Amino acid sequence: MEFRACWQNCFGSDNESFLSNAELLTIDTMGNSIAPLDEHTIRIRQLITRFEACYHEADKEAEYIIEAIAAGRVPEQSTDRPPKRKDELQNSHRILSSWCEDPTTEAADINVGDVSATELIRFIGSPTPLKIWQVERIVDKIAEALNPRQMYHYMALDLGDYGEPGARPAGEYYKDDSVLLGQTTETIIHYAEDDKAAEISLAMAIDLLMPCHWDFVGSLAAILKAIDGDLHPARPFAYCGINIRFSPVCDRLKTISNTLKAFWKPLETPPDIDKALLATLGEPTDIKKWLAASLDKTIRLHLHI
Repeated sequence: MEFRACWQNCFGSDNESFLSNAELLTIDTMGNSIAPLDEHTIRIRQLITRFEACYHEADKEAEYIIEAIAAGRVPEQSTDRPPKRKDELQNSHRILSSWCEDPTTEAADINVGDVSATELIRFIGSPTPLKIWQVERIVDKIAEALNPRQMYHYMALDLGDYGEPGARPAGEYYKDDSVLLGQTTETIIHYAEDDKAAEISLAMAIDLLMPCHWDFVGSLAAILKAIDGDLHPARPFAYCGINIRFSPVCDRLKTISNTLKAFWKPLETPPDIDKALLATLGEPTDIKKWLAASLDKTIRLHLHI
């Protein structure tokens, strides 16, 4: 299909089922019927292609895209990281980098979310060379989030941003630390994914510690505990789109999805919609309905609904 590349942020492990999804074909046909697309429409569709439901402000991002659909152009948007998340990243970097430099240093009187520096350090337990090396990798990961020019080198992940295999030479950077890398890769975290047993290596978990993820603080805590040998998280371990149902914005995203469906499929109006948001979209046009359908389907694919 002509617009199939637009769905790249929705690709999953079951690509055959994804590609045969009848509703996707319907939406792509809608897009084909209004081609060629103008520059503004292309930019709005690109916003939808970049949408990720696991983003900690995914609800606000969806509302921003709806504003763009209504206006017919992409409004100005700040590129600054939200203050609360910026504080969490800066504080966690300060706490963990200080510990790596001197594990005996008293923790600063600051928090990462609801977790104090003292508690965060306590998760790691007694320092060892392996633990310090592993925490250094977390520090590197956070440092890249604070300064994109400071590159983080993957230990296990060899996929591109949208799941392309072999996109990065995972682990190659650490050839001089192969023993430490091996121990990190061989350490397995066991958790429940949608109530089914699942596992992930510690190396991969650190690679996937995303600064924009809704459960950054929870994931950080679980990884630090795993470094100390606690490989069975007490709370659901969430990363990327895994265990997305626990996201605090999940219900809001469902309402937004229902509202979009009421706009592009008015004969199938769900009961739970945001009437004010629906009014924002204004009068339906073929372009608006295609963009609304694309965002609606993207949200539902991400939430597995």
